[in-house]
Amino acid sequence: RANAERFSAETFRRRFLDYVEAALPGATAQRGTAVAPMPPARGPATLVLDQSGVLGGAELSLLEIMKHMRANADVVLFDDGPFRAALDEIGARVDVLDQGALAGVRKQGGVSAGALKQLFSLVRDVARRARRAEVIYANTQRAMVVAALAGRLARKPVVWHLRDIVSGDHFGSKQLMAIKYCARFGVTRVIANSDASAQAFRALTGFTPQHVDVVFNGISAEPFDALDTASQAALRARFGLPEHAWLVGSFSRLAHWKGQHLLLEAAARHPDMHVVLVGAPLFGEDEYAAQLHEIVARHGMNDRVHFLGFQRDVAACMKAVDVVAHTSITPEPFGRVIVEGMLARRPVVAARAGGVVEIIEDGENGLLCEPGNAAALADALATLQRDAALRERLVASGRATAVRRFGTETYVERVEKILADTAKAAKAKKR
Repeated sequence: RANAERFSAETFRRRFLDYVEAALPGATAQRGTAVAPMPPARGPATLVLDQSGVLGGAELSLLEIMKHMRANADVVLFDDGPFRAALDEIGARVDVLDQGALAGVRKQGGVSAGALKQLFSLVRDVARRARRAEVIYANTQRAMVVAALAGRLARKPVVWHLRDIVSGDHFGSKQLMAIKYCARFGVTRVIANSDASAQAFRALTGFTPQHVDVVFNGISAEPFDALDTASQAALRARFGLPEHAWLVGSFSRLAHWKGQHLLLEAAARHPDMHVVLVGAPLFGEDEYAAQLHEIVARHGMNDRVHFLGFQRDVAACMKAVDVVAHTSITPEPFGRVIVEGMLARRPVVAARAGGVVEIIEDGENGLLCEPGNAAALADALATLQRDAALRERLVASGRATAVRRFGTETYVERVEKILADTAKAAKAKKR
């Protein structure tokens, strides 16, 4: 009984909120404990699947959707963690299924016999739950595999929200094969978060354009606007950052393909530049995190590089820096951090690849540099440091871009309509 209480969802939620309060004093008090009123039920009854319990970009985007459609949706996660706690906070109905050996499957790896056994167990459980729904909505790649098979068993349509570029840059050959055949077998419609994601998916699977909708992620401006009156000095003090330093921030999980090492190499060329790394190694990437610390030590930058770890209040962190840097070395499916930087009214430097070029027009609302090129990144950052007029122009244009093209209202409405249309078409087909 003691162990049951120790590992209960409520205990996890309480400890998570304690962690947030310790990292961000006052954050939980600002949000309060009250759950927002349940919105009116609208759209089809939806079973929502996500493989992760962490608050990654895909989960943050889903969280925004669930704020609006939680009255008519049941969420199933394949892992527990901060994402579960965040869903609980907004009053969503959420359950966690044990993915067992599937948890060890990585994008570049194979699948063990134990993982296959657990996959079929998940499929059966999800199929049973899906019988009460009108449509299954898969938010991640592994969730799509389960949804495709479960949807066939339960005779329910499946919508996959594609948030990856399904190519050899991001996935191994076995993973790509699984994506290809599972999507063909059981996915009714695909929502892609960028044209780059959509094009790679169509090239892999042969899906026709009418079955793939491009819907850019929507990101709320409210957390950023709420801090407009906060002084940068106060925010820097909150995170233990130097008040008068030139700070360049990176906001992403610590992973080699995210390219934080490039930002450190760029900083080594500029003795007056400080780097703020916000993020943690989430998916077995601790070795890379250790490599970043080694780079810092090798260049003698211990006093100029600030590792803040996971921070839920990204808006406050971004407001504390002078520039937001996106440094992915392989094509980014979308680039959420770029839009967040624009909403924070900070100039953004980003890698010219993937969905990024659908957000940034070089020299107009941000600066682009070639992926993997530390020298080019260093030059772009130096340009921003010495040119205040350029910074102001990029900030104004970037903010306008973010509000006009990546608002939450249009994002949620389009996703809800696709789910409703898919459910309606499936019902009509059965008649």
